[in-house]
Amino acid sequence: MPRVLHTSQALVDMVVEVPSLPVRGDNVNARSEERYAGGAATILVAAARTGAEAVHGGAHGTGPNGDLIREVLTEAGVTLADSPREDDDSGYCVVLVEPSAERSFVTVYGAERQVTAESFARLDPRPGDLLCISGYSLFEPTRDPLLALLESLPEGVEVVLDPGEPFASFPVELQDRVLARTTVWTSNAAEARAITGLDDLEDTPEALRRRIGPGTVVVVRDGDRGCTVFHHGRGTFIPAFPQKAVDTNGAGDTHTGTMLAERALGADWESAATRANAAAAIAVTRWGPQSAPTRAEVDAFLDG
Repeated sequence: MPRVLHTSQALVDMVVEVPSLPVRGDNVNARSEERYAGGAATILVAAARTGAEAVHGGAHGTGPNGDLIREVLTEAGVTLADSPREDDDSGYCVVLVEPSAERSFVTVYGAERQVTAESFARLDPRPGDLLCISGYSLFEPTRDPLLALLESLPEGVEVVLDPGEPFASFPVELQDRVLARTTVWTSNAAEARAITGLDDLEDTPEALRRRIGPGTVVVVRDGDRGCTVFHHGRGTFIPAFPQKAVDTNGAGDTHTGTMLAERALGADWESAATRANAAAAIAVTRWGPQSAPTRAEVDAFLDG
């Protein structure tokens, strides 16, 4: 069975519930604070809970953050391809969550940036595997090791690009190097608009497919409306399952992890996206990025 592999950074999310964001120079009092394993961990946990074999290829540190990341991944059944970095702890991200469930972020780097082409190679990608990459890995010092991995992959490995907010800001030459090896694009609406320059969301999936190349699968999420899956020359809108959100942190990653796991298990893209929409709908009703449901929970949700 194909595996879901991830090259990106696993961080600790320090999720802080606030009544509002402070204005510059001011202060607000937090209502709650929790620590979770986030970043790539969210996608991998979602994939593993769906039933796929999931492997993390990023670096991780020693210390409380690295310990939490390994504990969460191991408990979910995710394999870690790399060994801990003895001289540094993993980084963290402060996530400020407002009553509307909107989030703001402050990220502090750590051992997750200490990757090499050799450490990535321990993932041993094989034809059929779904290899996830993130636009956030295209900053130094993770950029060159990631490019070396991409340009040495065997034929048949599916490269899944989650561009994140920064991808559209990179030089076109760097974008093209990554897109030349990309076979699956998955992003939110804002990221799709940023790279295409189009305002009409309905036009972005086809424009992305033209930019990346024939045979590419493009998935664009539009919040609680759902997502569009574009492949084989046509786009299909997959409606969402709107819920009252308490925390949207990790919803997009839950969608990606669930969708890729369903593909690894043999589902077509439209069926995989439907189940991913359901998983994301469940996730936003729970606190924290480790809110991905199990396969049985998605079954019960869809049956209900």
